[in-house]
Amino acid sequence: MSSIYAHRTLQPSGPPGPQSSAAQRVDAALDSLRHEFDVLHGEMQILRPQREEYEAKISSQVNEVNIIRQALYELEAQHQKVRADYENELTRLRAELRQAREMGGPPPPGPQYAAQEVYVQRDARVADRDRMIVDRERDRERDQREPKRIKTDRDRIKPDRTEYSPYLPPASAQGGPSGQLPPPPSQGKQAPAYAPALPLPPGSQEVPIGNGALAEYNPLNSFLDEIDPHTAPSEMKVEGSDWFAVFNPKVKRSLGISLVHTLMHESVVCCVRFSADGKYLATGCNRSAQIYDTATGVKTCVLVDPNAPKTGDLYIRSVCFSPDGKYLATGAEDKVIRIWEIKTRRIRSTFEGHTQEIYSLDFSRDGMLIVSGSGDRTARIWNLGDGTHKVLAIHEPETVDSGVTSVAISPDARLVAAGSLDTIVRIWDVATGALIERLRGHKDSVYSVAFTPDGQGLISGSLDKTLKYWDVRQVGMGPPPSGKKLVDKDLCGMNFTGHKDYVLSVAVSHDGKWVVSGSKDRGVQFWDSRTATVQLMLQGHKNSVISIDLSPATSLLATGSGDWAARIWNYTPV
Repeated sequence: MSSIYAHRTLQPSGPPGPQSSAAQRVDAALDSLRHEFDVLHGEMQILRPQREEYEAKISSQVNEVNIIRQALYELEAQHQKVRADYENELTRLRAELRQAREMGGPPPPGPQYAAQEVYVQRDARVADRDRMIVDRERDRERDQREPKRIKTDRDRIKPDRTEYSPYLPPASAQGGPSGQLPPPPSQGKQAPAYAPALPLPPGSQEVPIGNGALAEYNPLNSFLDEIDPHTAPSEMKVEGSDWFAVFNPKVKRSLGISLVHTLMHESVVCCVRFSADGKYLATGCNRSAQIYDTATGVKTCVLVDPNAPKTGDLYIRSVCFSPDGKYLATGAEDKVIRIWEIKTRRIRSTFEGHTQEIYSLDFSRDGMLIVSGSGDRTARIWNLGDGTHKVLAIHEPETVDSGVTSVAISPDARLVAAGSLDTIVRIWDVATGALIERLRGHKDSVYSVAFTPDGQGLISGSLDKTLKYWDVRQVGMGPPPSGKKLVDKDLCGMNFTGHKDYVLSVAVSHDGKWVVSGSKDRGVQFWDSRTATVQLMLQGHKNSVISIDLSPATSLLATGSGDWAARIWNYTPV
């Protein structure tokens, strides 16, 4: 029997089962993974070229390093070759010098000896000088500019003008000092029984100096060779952040020293000079002179000639205050002496007549005269009142080059002393302009001269690395030469030995107790004026000490250097 109802399968109703929900979650997870994969794939497409670029850069830099390494290897090989060549050349030169000594004569003369040679002595002195000439030639090739560059032939000799180095002395270039050989030894002259001392401070006790002939070497100064200043024990030195001073352990310490001010400049400092009262310091550099307050170190004045050429260098080689402090005289490469009125900072007057650079100036104590020295082989005495001047010329025909490097006028304004490239110190009579004395003894150019405060002595500093004290008490006291040939006298009373390189500047303390010198060896040495013994050696510059000065009224020292700095120091008795 069939049913009257047509049955159909009933579809389930209600929420989906567990299997359907899991499938949806799987699909969602797959979609998320697919999206992340797409993102990562895109980032990889971006990073791949960056990685390739970095790899290329690294490869290029590695190649550059390899090229640099190879270049260094080649440079080292070239250096070794050049060094070997220099050593061979030095060996050859030493052999020639030994042969010259053995044969009693100098090696064959080079082009620099073309001029007539006088005072030729065939002994070791000549060979020593030739060796010094060779050394100076190497210095000239290594350094580009000198503080006292004498131009005897301007068309033929024109040194490079590198801004940083107008400090090296003139080497034996054409027309240089090498053309004049040193004078012969003083034969037949009896050495003084003692070396006369410089004037002593009031109340001081005179110290005996000795009873023998002058010594070229002072054993009390040997500490400069025996001690490394950088490793010297603390009790032997004082030091600051960028300077130090080493004291002589062989003598009683009687000085202390400290840095007061560092005065930076825009070029090499060619000259420094205190005012008569010690309150101000003048400096000269390229195109300008500056004046500083010594108490504060503040720059109070800058003097620039607005009419000077705007191109090229114009180094101020010398500065000097008038005794009343109202004026500053400057001497420069353009051969002009300018007298500045400090208060108005204007030029009061100019003096022209020199034909080469002016290297040195000095005022007389009454302020009426100013003395100048130039590479043109003359010193000149200028009268500030009427503008007239006397020419103190060097006429000796045997002198190849006698350019004047330094001048000083005696305290009584009676004498003018001048140091010259030809190794001679000359003294003239101010009143007559007559040459009255020639002081021979240095073996190389004289770069600096200074009278002692009482005018009885003269200090000279030379490229032969020494200083000398000359007794000038009797100079000019007798009748004038009156046309007769001048006879040189042995007036040297003391030798100061100890510098490692050229002595470029000298000064004497106002009490006469200390002689101070600045050198191309970057050092400043304080010497006992009575014994020529070094009290201390000061290292406070990174280049040659071109100029020094001692205050006439205080215990201040000024130094000017090729490192573009001037410094003021205080030295005090202990």
